[in-house]
Amino acid sequence: MAKPRQTKPGAERNALQPDRIETYKVESPATLMDFLLKAMPDRKRTTVKELLKHNQVAVNSTPVSQFNHQLQPGDIVKINLTREFRVFYNRRLKIVYEDDDIIVVNKGYGLLSMGNDKVKDGTAYSILKEYVKWSNPANKIFIVHRLDRDTSGLMVFAKNEEAKNAHPPNWNNMVLNRKYVAVVEGIPDPESGTCRSYLAENTKHEVYSTRKPEDGKLAVTRYSTISAGNGFALMEVELDTGRKNQIRVHMSEMGHPISGDRRYGAESSPIHRLALHAQTLRFVHPVTHKEMSFTTPIPAGFLSMVK
Repeated sequence: MAKPRQTKPGAERNALQPDRIETYKVESPATLMDFLLKAMPDRKRTTVKELLKHNQVAVNSTPVSQFNHQLQPGDIVKINLTREFRVFYNRRLKIVYEDDDIIVVNKGYGLLSMGNDKVKDGTAYSILKEYVKWSNPANKIFIVHRLDRDTSGLMVFAKNEEAKNAHPPNWNNMVLNRKYVAVVEGIPDPESGTCRSYLAENTKHEVYSTRKPEDGKLAVTRYSTISAGNGFALMEVELDTGRKNQIRVHMSEMGHPISGDRRYGAESSPIHRLALHAQTLRFVHPVTHKEMSFTTPIPAGFLSMVK
């Protein structure tokens, strides 16, 4: 007869407990401490200080410990009474925004959006998957759209089935605006314009343009020159369509390949990376249907190339 399984002393206390989270909506401007004292009148000031000290208070899904943090109407304050909120940190992936349905990140260059046959771990997807499972092993993450490995910038991930299913195949319809910045070789003439062609892909997975609609998918790219110098031009690029390698192909066909893009004809790489960054993203939230807008700074290396 098998002996009953014994547990170590304290194992029950260390077992994963479900998070007990209280949620409050800010109606008027206030400091975080004042707001918490009014929202939780049954808790002592020392208790509130301890919650702040141990990262158990989050504002708009970001842990905050400063008692004088300024709140604005519409902010969402959450208090985790079980444990601290996890403070996300990864040198190649930054969380720009998070709510119950989506995560918006700023992906570093050289980081795959998701795994492939050769790489499974260390991707934007696997990093965020580990992050969301920290609070609950049942949590999931879903990729909504991708960026090339060597392109940096803004990406969106869904955190539940509802948000995931609201995106594809309508992601392009939900995106109101997306802009990239790129540094290209040479100075485009004219300084602004529109590239329009049909993009196809050969057996080597190389994307190329064709004038035959039946052979490819329509791609429209608008560009304008921000500044130029040292034989390079810093460009703002806006997409009307979102095709694979669209910007890279269109810039190359203009005779001005993106710096660092050896695959599409670049001859130089001063900052040792593909000089392409997804800077601005504006879209309709898949669940709340509110307009969301995010932007990131132009990478410092891009600016240094045209000084």
